[in-house]
Amino acid sequence: MAAKKDFNLVIVESPAKAKTVGKFLGKDYKVQASNGHVIDLPKSQLGVNIEENFEPKYITIRGKGDVLKRLRKEVKKSKNVYLATDPDREGEAISWHLARALKLDEENNRIAFNEITREAVQQAIDDCRSIDENLVNAQQARRILDRLVGYKLSPLLWKKVRKGLSAGRVQTVAVKIICEREKEIEAFEPDEYWSLDAVLKKDEQDMEAELHHINGEEFNIPGEEEMQEIIDELQERQFEVSKINERKRKRNPYPPFTTSTLQQRASSKLNFSAKKTMFIAQQLYEGIEVGSEGSVGLISYMRTDSTRVSREAQNEALAYIKDEFGKKYAPQKARNYQASDESQDAHEAVRPTSVNRVPEKIKKHLTSDQFRLYKLIWTQFVASQMKSAVYKLITVDVEAGEKYLFRISGSEILFPGFIRLTGTRKDDVILPDLDEGDQLEVEEFIPEQHFTKPPPRYTEARLVKTLEEKGIGRPSTYAPTISTIISREYVERDNKNLVPTELGFIVTDLLTEFFPQVTDEEFTAYLEERLDSIEEGKDNWKEVLSDFYFSFADRLEVAEEEMEEVDFVEETDEVCEKCGSPMVVKHGRYGKFLACSAYPECENTRPYLEKIGVKCPECEDGDIIKRKSKKGRRFFGCSNYPDCEFVAWDKPVAEKCPECGGLMVEKSSKSKGTYHKCINKECLAEHVITNK
Repeated sequence: MAAKKDFNLVIVESPAKAKTVGKFLGKDYKVQASNGHVIDLPKSQLGVNIEENFEPKYITIRGKGDVLKRLRKEVKKSKNVYLATDPDREGEAISWHLARALKLDEENNRIAFNEITREAVQQAIDDCRSIDENLVNAQQARRILDRLVGYKLSPLLWKKVRKGLSAGRVQTVAVKIICEREKEIEAFEPDEYWSLDAVLKKDEQDMEAELHHINGEEFNIPGEEEMQEIIDELQERQFEVSKINERKRKRNPYPPFTTSTLQQRASSKLNFSAKKTMFIAQQLYEGIEVGSEGSVGLISYMRTDSTRVSREAQNEALAYIKDEFGKKYAPQKARNYQASDESQDAHEAVRPTSVNRVPEKIKKHLTSDQFRLYKLIWTQFVASQMKSAVYKLITVDVEAGEKYLFRISGSEILFPGFIRLTGTRKDDVILPDLDEGDQLEVEEFIPEQHFTKPPPRYTEARLVKTLEEKGIGRPSTYAPTISTIISREYVERDNKNLVPTELGFIVTDLLTEFFPQVTDEEFTAYLEERLDSIEEGKDNWKEVLSDFYFSFADRLEVAEEEMEEVDFVEETDEVCEKCGSPMVVKHGRYGKFLACSAYPECENTRPYLEKIGVKCPECEDGDIIKRKSKKGRRFFGCSNYPDCEFVAWDKPVAEKCPECGGLMVEKSSKSKGTYHKCINKECLAEHVITNK
């Protein structure tokens, strides 16, 4: 007798998502989790039959046999099976593999939703479709491309440089971008220049004017002597208002977040890594227990490069804005943000599933990090639907004779618009009543020395923005790419900056020499375009693989023969306490360590301590050494730890504070450049010692 089939089965990726979806579907449905991919290429071999037109050799992932066994039992008992994996290439591939492993019909069993809400899930059931083979083929092409590059280049690097290294289609280009920026910084030679402000006065009110033009042209004051000559000349001049210009200026809100802009803003505002941002966003998307509502998805799907927003979400936002701030803050028509030509636009922007779940109202149900990221997303979306801010800008030209033109700028906010919500406004600069022809009194001149600055190092946010602008990778690849290049020790974190290591330079130079296509930004972007073309049904996925692979394989043969082995052993001044031989720096599974150069005759090893040439200010006996936190962030501590617990995030310098004799650390900012700051809280906290 056949088993009674009394429910519909829905398969999603994660237990958290299963819990949230199950709440919306009721007793006629049973929701099960596949726990991500169940089928993939094998880890122990290439897993691609190149001779058979790049046919992949898929296997059941180790540990997923029991998952498939459980799902097969549920399939037998169900009336209908719905595959509800994430709405992207990766999710489509998971559904495709599940359909084959569970022997399901690939037609009319795929459901996809951009947000996990009751309406979205039920609508997806009504709009059930077939598995999109174009999406699946785009994922297969990307997976196999990455496998071919990784599994062919990595053994070469192990042989020629050292074990444990890897190369990748996106990661290699990312490291090259960081290395090239570092070379620019190292080659940079600063130029001196000076600026001049004049403090002018009318009716007892001071105004600061900036020297804007000399003889009607932009100028360069190269040194202090030239600056003093100008000031001496200005001492004899009358300062007269020559022109006043008033205008209104609108400041528009930013669009709602894409994956890339979310990662960038979370990095700059919350100090989140790209990996952490995506991890928390996944939690918010899959579902959080929110009081009597139960488990509910708080944001829409977080892997997107679109700024498009549904009409329903816009209308809900406009209603909230009118109710909370008043009708004058809501535009007459909802704001629409044009998707870029490169945008796949398959999903909406990252937004809250309901603006009525105000962050502060649900704060008690969220962790601190969940609340901060949710508030960032919620605020960006609501602000994106509000009216623009309106400013009155005033520029006043002040002539000092016919030769010198100074400019005074004033601003006043006339209507705050979206700034009422975000609070991101500058203080008004109110000027006194001025008329053309007014004579202004000079209070003082403020000359300031500057030096041109090198281009900044990449932060995670800046790297993500650059990769997106160059068309390298996709939203889902940025976070794992950054994690990989740090874990491989090609790059290390210096506070927020990403700094290439010696290993990063060596590997980049070798791969650039022998595999110029793999490290070429334009070629990598071209491959991304072809993957998009596969998704759109315009390109054959195996032809894309063939076009790439055979020239790559030729390069591989040349590199095997001609690439010289790198002696990646760093000599030190340390001496082995067992045999007296020099100690060298080696690289192991957990990073650098010191080993005796007489190995294998002497197997002595000890921890590697990277000294920076500064003695510990607390115990005065230990050396300050560079260390790494569990999250890979660089910090500095005493070599006598745990007996001495001195630590500092900023790099200590040998120079003592001239005010108190205390320890100073190296800091940098956009306004000051690189400078040294005393860490003694009783001293001048912002005491600038050097300005490079």
